[in-house]
Amino acid sequence: MDGAMKTILPVFGFALLSSFLFADEEGELIFEDDFERAESQEETDEPGNGWGTNSKGRAKGNKQVDLRDGAMYIYIHEEADHGVSVTQPMAFTDGSIGLRFMLEDGKDALGLNFADLEYKAVHAGHLFMTKIGTKDIQIQDLKTGNMDLKMREARQAKTLTKEQKALLETKGARFPNLLETGKWYDLLVRVRGDVLTVMIDGEEVGSFQSEGIAHPTKRLLRLAVNRDAVVDDVKIWRSK
Repeated sequence: MDGAMKTILPVFGFALLSSFLFADEEGELIFEDDFERAESQEETDEPGNGWGTNSKGRAKGNKQVDLRDGAMYIYIHEEADHGVSVTQPMAFTDGSIGLRFMLEDGKDALGLNFADLEYKAVHAGHLFMTKIGTKDIQIQDLKTGNMDLKMREARQAKTLTKEQKALLETKGARFPNLLETGKWYDLLVRVRGDVLTVMIDGEEVGSFQSEGIAHPTKRLLRLAVNRDAVVDDVKIWRSK
């Protein structure tokens, strides 16, 4: 019993810290999920609580999202032809995403992609994203960069001009940041105007300013995973 308590109490304390670490300044809480539920079957994705996945269309229906131990485990299936996308509807101009995450391998990464499927001038609604790996943090403006339809067409046709290539160089940034595998971290991604800021365990690790981030309405959150990632205690705040 004593040994069990020693393992449970630190985890409970960390989760409690995660719940209150960012709450004061982020605005109205419009969504939260602690994944403390069971699935009815283990054959296909069943994340519940409004979450969707792309497994049916991009992984032949194979399971890529599993709820266990009060967390969401995301892993790409060998038959998938695209990274895993786990989606949650939302709506804000300015807001924040808070969650706990763990990467179990040095090559794993977790992406947070902000989208608006009603905006047709970009591919698949892509606005901007951040990708958190074990070695660095990436932030990209997709709306006025890679996912702009004209820019994407030129990239695919390999007809980008020097001016277009130079413009794309200004649409993203990378920030060195080392993370341990098998360790839980608190993540906060904050959107204010045309600035996206990434914080881990309460410390700012990267901030990037670009016009696409100021898109009027962010309507969809995509958790993007090309290998594996574990997520828990997701919260979405709206400040504007």
